[in-house]
Amino acid sequence: MDDIQSAAPLGRSQDILTRLAGFAGLLLCLAGLFIAMVVFGGLRPDLALLAYGLIVGFVAFLPLPVQIVTRLVEAPAPLPAPGQDPLDILPALVEALGEVSLVLDQRGAVTYRNRAAADHYPNVQPGKLLTLVMRNPDLVAAVDAAMRTGEAQSFELHEILPSETWDKVTVAPIRAPGSDWLAADDRHLLITFQSLTELKRVDAMRTDFIANASHELRTPLASLLGFIDTLLGPAARDTVAREKFLGIMRGQAERMSRLIDDLLSLSRIEMYQHVRPTGSVDLAALLREVREGLQTQAKAAELEVTLDLPAGQVMATGDRSQLYEVFENLIDNAIKYGADGKTVDVTLSPVDRGGFKHQISIVDHGPGVEPEHVPRMTERFYRIDADTSRKKKGTGLGLAIVKHIVQRHRGQMTIKSKPRQGLRVDVMLP
Repeated sequence: MDDIQSAAPLGRSQDILTRLAGFAGLLLCLAGLFIAMVVFGGLRPDLALLAYGLIVGFVAFLPLPVQIVTRLVEAPAPLPAPGQDPLDILPALVEALGEVSLVLDQRGAVTYRNRAAADHYPNVQPGKLLTLVMRNPDLVAAVDAAMRTGEAQSFELHEILPSETWDKVTVAPIRAPGSDWLAADDRHLLITFQSLTELKRVDAMRTDFIANASHELRTPLASLLGFIDTLLGPAARDTVAREKFLGIMRGQAERMSRLIDDLLSLSRIEMYQHVRPTGSVDLAALLREVREGLQTQAKAAELEVTLDLPAGQVMATGDRSQLYEVFENLIDNAIKYGADGKTVDVTLSPVDRGGFKHQISIVDHGPGVEPEHVPRMTERFYRIDADTSRKKKGTGLGLAIVKHIVQRHRGQMTIKSKPRQGLRVDVMLP
């Protein structure tokens, strides 16, 4: 460390000499120029000497070289001053790190923790041995290896309690470049925890999504291939069987088409998730239009969709086609799964809460669902009863699409339900 500290003033001295040598070279060039003018240009020697003396005097009293020299000499060194312990600046540096960070001494005791570490690991107190507080074998091995060899160690820390988390942990020696780590009397380690939890969860969601989508497409595709083989073989001349199988094949093809349409819709919504809509929508007129479009389904289910809307227009900022998709999905679900109640009640009312101005409630009076299913109903491909959902031509993506559209509109959706008490969905919009 002393060699590094002495190298900084040496470098500044060399820079000063370089600048002064430049000024000296300039004066020598001027002297050569005046000599040439006297010898070849006929300039009188006394006038040349006078002119050169004036230039030298002007340069000597010019403040620029003095300012340059003063600035170079007085510039603060980027490293700790001689006699200052480099560890004195560690707390400020560690606190500036956004990640959870700890400093250990050569005994493995915590000498400093930043605010992020205090919030994340409140039991890791300064003065305590880290390996007694965090008994992870990989962490103990990494600290021991870094202290013994002076080489940085890293590993992935997976914790289950109190919640499942993943962190990339790096254990690095704190030392000056070129110094002998093993010969140092006072060795310290810096431990940083880089959170990988969100990345792991996104990766798990992506894996589950691909698996679920593949499964949903594989089932109708296998059915189609089986019926095609049957029609090409044993049922080639059976008119009755051919008509029956073709009807089933058409239904399976429609199922795949709906699934692909929902996947494409979800992809488009996620692509523009960060872009807030700027259009203007009359919510009252939109809900009337949605009800008219679902009259056929309502009559088939033998129930009535009732509207409770304010008089006149109710204007809100949003994407009309996406909001139409939201309420079409919600009311269609209420018709499919709440037919026992004979009515689906749709209410639009003004609110002034949490920055929201409009509340749209869709209530069915059907069998409802168990409370444990409610928080997961907006997950992709989540079905309470898979067989019932498929019979009602559901893809398992409807509520996921609704959730993403509502989020894009900076809104909020809540679902409430109890067995035999129906289901209520509230959509709040700004």
